[in-house]
Amino acid sequence: MTTLHLAGFPRIGAKRELKFLLESYWKHDIDETALLQGARELRQRHWLLQKGAGVALSPVGDFSLYDHVLDAQILVGAIPSRFGFDAATLTTARYFELARGNHQQPALEMTKWFDTNYHYLVPEWEANTRFSPNPAPLLAQLAEARALGIKAKPVLVGPLTLLWLGKTKGGDFDRLSLLPALLACYAELLGALAQQGVEWVQLDEPALALDLPAAWLAAYAPAYETLSGAPLKVLLSTYFGSVAEHAALLKALPVAGLHLDLARAPEQLATFAEAWPAGKILSAGVVDGRNVWRHDLSASLDKLEPLCAALGDNLWLSASCSLLHSPFDLAAETSLDADVRPWLAFAVQKLNELKLLQRGLTQGRASIANELVGSDFARDQRRASPRIHKPAVLQRLASLPADADQRHSPFAERIAAQQAWLNLPLLPTTSIGSFPQTAAIRKARAAFKQDELTPAAYEQAMREEIELAIRRQEALDIDVLVHGEAERNDMVEYFGEQLDGFIFTRFGWVQSYGSRCVKPPIIYGDVARPQPMTVGWAVYAQSLTDRPVKGMLTGPVTILQWSFVRDDLPRREVCRQIALALNEEVLDLENAGIRVIQIDEPAIREGLPLKTSQQADYLAWAGEAFRLTSWKVDDATQIHTHMCYSEFGDILPQIAALDADVITIETSRSDMELLRDFGRFSYPNDIGPGVYDIHSPRIPSEAEISRLLEKALEVIPARRLWVNPDCGLKTRQWPEVEAALTAMVSVAKKLRTQLESAVS
Repeated sequence: MTTLHLAGFPRIGAKRELKFLLESYWKHDIDETALLQGARELRQRHWLLQKGAGVALSPVGDFSLYDHVLDAQILVGAIPSRFGFDAATLTTARYFELARGNHQQPALEMTKWFDTNYHYLVPEWEANTRFSPNPAPLLAQLAEARALGIKAKPVLVGPLTLLWLGKTKGGDFDRLSLLPALLACYAELLGALAQQGVEWVQLDEPALALDLPAAWLAAYAPAYETLSGAPLKVLLSTYFGSVAEHAALLKALPVAGLHLDLARAPEQLATFAEAWPAGKILSAGVVDGRNVWRHDLSASLDKLEPLCAALGDNLWLSASCSLLHSPFDLAAETSLDADVRPWLAFAVQKLNELKLLQRGLTQGRASIANELVGSDFARDQRRASPRIHKPAVLQRLASLPADADQRHSPFAERIAAQQAWLNLPLLPTTSIGSFPQTAAIRKARAAFKQDELTPAAYEQAMREEIELAIRRQEALDIDVLVHGEAERNDMVEYFGEQLDGFIFTRFGWVQSYGSRCVKPPIIYGDVARPQPMTVGWAVYAQSLTDRPVKGMLTGPVTILQWSFVRDDLPRREVCRQIALALNEEVLDLENAGIRVIQIDEPAIREGLPLKTSQQADYLAWAGEAFRLTSWKVDDATQIHTHMCYSEFGDILPQIAALDADVITIETSRSDMELLRDFGRFSYPNDIGPGVYDIHSPRIPSEAEISRLLEKALEVIPARRLWVNPDCGLKTRQWPEVEAALTAMVSVAKKLRTQLESAVS
């Protein structure tokens, strides 16, 4: 019997129950007991759902109150020493201080989980880091699962991936020097699981899909030899890319099984199937855990049937990776476009697809004949649908001039033309785009969507919120204003709702970090802009003030990355379509008098292929797409972009090649570490490093902001330095925002005065 198992399931729940539990706890509306009980009920509901779908080994440890990498740090007792906490006695309140900061310490740094839009909390490794096994949280969840009759498979971040994901602190040293102690800790954790009768444990090593240094690759064999002494079976799991180049190493590792991502890298199956070691499990991750398209059951069986004949019960089936990255249940989408809906599958449907594949392999195709007919029909209908292709879009792309992605003049000339009318002081202040999405805003939006508020009444409500944002920024004496984005539900969803080629769900949420959930649009066809999307709001905001107001757009790469993208067209072509649609919006903003326009691209780094050999091509087309958005823009129009929570040091030439007049970046959690890369590179254009962490409720002091800005001035000339928060402020409350921005502006003014005095 082919075994069905999972690496993980969406934590947030069908109705984002986890999000609301967390936020209620943080607001002190519920106590710790209610939070933990609610989380327990959510986990148990998910396990029972999996059991009902035929999953033989359900994951335990994939559920987290905030982040699974943070949980891994706690399991190995590696809480950064600066917090002064002991993992073994960690309270729930202090757990969240690690994730969100406290009055004494900023939160752990946050960055993207490989090439996904999920954010993990970065481990901090010091030369004297000590590891101490803390299996109690995992054992508690294991006991919960067993009480429900669930056969569980604990899932842990593998030791080498965990070590790789962290950053060294307190001086340079080789992270690998910590591996022996970390392995000893893992061995004790596995021993504790074995004592509880655990048969299988999954160790996730997605770092193997990267181009790891030779020393790290060489560490795998001895590392897993060390762990092979535990009296349980280890399934080593890889995902997010091909590991075919490591086939010999992985086949020889002393583990009981290996999981492969055959959705992202189907070509690697042939390499591993050949001379597969007798008695070892091969887990085929055939159903895509990161996209929403219905699985082609017939095509999958064509590949799996020969493998099943060769391996028998040693073939396991799973999704390509954790279903954390998938929406919960398509069944809730009762109002979804009737033509497109049959093409889709969410997490619950993916469980059924796996069950059908299992039945087809073990009982023959005849046992799922009706389901195969349905799968084939949906596939063929999608391919032939006239809704997918727009000849005018393809014609416009084909007729672009060769220099369509280039500005008229070099930066030095542009910035002079811009400053001539902007007349900004040294260290100009701005914010990234959004202001708090208050209860009043959410109430008005909900009423409008439910037809309880007329379009005119909704527009008036949003205009009042925009005026409030403008007046508060004027009172704070910010130099370049934003309209606050009151009318926007999400920075990608807002645009997708107004572009052809997109559809939207009501409940298709996925976790981005902590309680933050996003609802990615689905790109099913060619992209075009029927009408202006932001111009009216921007013009109204500018009419309220003499200060410049930024037009705010989400860039083409980010819209691509933060959507579920069609898989019948190369991603580069989809991105170029989005770029041309946005270019129409940019030119309309400029013609309407909006001469500072921000095109956000926080996902540029996220889209970078994990393999070095594929990165140059991606960076070339991603950069072209960004530049296409400002095609034909006048030199005096200032183009901004924003990027956050990613590492850019190794792609700075390509970031500079975007040729934005001003770039703003997240730097506060990393203590301006990222900015040092920009300084060493001599980044040529204006730059605004974030001076306070908007993902934490803590309000920075003037001293903290001043220290960060002084560090920035060490590497960036004052004439090219902007002052701004890390990111948008929609998740914060107005009292926090005003206090933090007051401190930010005050520090900027004081430093400005010092700099001007020094010059005079």
